[in-house]
Amino acid sequence: MVERLALTEKAKALIKELSSTHGDLMFYQAGGCCEGTQPQCFEKGGFYPRMNDAMIGLAEGYEFWIDRDLFEYWKFSHFTLDVLDGFGPGGFSLESSLGKTFKVHYRLFTEEELKELSPIKRME
Repeated sequence: MVERLALTEKAKALIKELSSTHGDLMFYQAGGCCEGTQPQCFEKGGFYPRMNDAMIGLAEGYEFWIDRDLFEYWKFSHFTLDVLDGFGPGGFSLESSLGKTFKVHYRLFTEEELKELSPIKRME
């Protein structure tokens, strides 16, 4: 199976730091403007995915959800979760208080990868 989500070492380290402070986490990538342009990290249960949103994988064991409309646009793309220094738009995500912001890098899947994609989970 080809995973839809990967993490940089910087993202893994920040997730570990956030989870030690906040407990279980979750990620949500919205499809709108401002905060929707980057993934948001919340305490688990701090945000509720909408019906038919897609969970594309786990970020260090924590669910990574994508807005249903955004997923339709990006469903042929691989996501790599990374971290940048600086304050992201909005500041609702947990890492904002640390002067960090999560970012996703995208690339298209190859023809071979498309045949082996891991399944997604939909919010019902």
